[in-house]
Amino acid sequence: MSTRTAMASGVRPKISHDEKPLTLIFIYSGEYAERVIRNLINDPSFCKSCGLYCDSCKYLVYNHVQNVRAAFALPSPSELPAFIDDPEKYLPKNMPTVDLCIASGLHKDILLELPKHMKKACVKGLIVPIEDFAEVPSGLKRQLNGKCQELGLEIAFPKPFCSLEPSKDKPTISRFVTELNIGKPSLEISTEKRGGSKLIASAIVRRSAPCGSTWYVARKLVGQKTETESLHDAIAKAHHSYPCTATMGVDPEAKGPILHIAGYIIREEVQKALAQAKANTDLEKR
Repeated sequence: MSTRTAMASGVRPKISHDEKPLTLIFIYSGEYAERVIRNLINDPSFCKSCGLYCDSCKYLVYNHVQNVRAAFALPSPSELPAFIDDPEKYLPKNMPTVDLCIASGLHKDILLELPKHMKKACVKGLIVPIEDFAEVPSGLKRQLNGKCQELGLEIAFPKPFCSLEPSKDKPTISRFVTELNIGKPSLEISTEKRGGSKLIASAIVRRSAPCGSTWYVARKLVGQKTETESLHDAIAKAHHSYPCTATMGVDPEAKGPILHIAGYIIREEVQKALAQAKANTDLEKR
């Protein structure tokens, strides 16, 4: 297998015949949510990390534009008063009835108002990605969680967004991961021996991080030696080069930067995929 072979997953959303496609809206401020949206719809002008070496590894593989019903960009918290007496006036007047809302970068008072607004529109679940602890500190998280429980809404606070996994008690949020193949990264890797070294021959993206970085990391894995130290260096370099949008500030709950958590997640997934590749090879030899 050529080491230039990259990643075309061909993975399609897992939807039962009795279930309609998952629908979602974004209510956000800032560039991070826009990055997630552009990855979901697979905007051809979005990922430019490889520059002239782009081989269109992810384009035409998936497109979730039909799942995204609306995206509402709100003013930055820095442009708003510290305390907002009537936060509802900033929220969409006619929020569509969808399955899921993803909220990012919002003013704290607006975020606290959002569950009540969602309930009126019959939205079932809320994802609040935490890429920066300052945006959703622990006190705000507790308040928001309490409001959603009172209203019977699902809620998740993935820190970072690429840590999101399915959960039995959150079926609607789980559909975001399983149907769109977006959340905690998942890879399928194959290896080959060449010149006395074991190299990664291919890296297939089965599930991408919401920001799309998994595709870039997978592309950079092809041709890399599988020795732990050099492989970890290659992963870290690719992860930082994309770049990851999580903060480098120390998170008081995680006791470290959220960006480092994201780096550990993709590194662990690569090691997991390599272990599975070895197990498959050993099985074939029997």
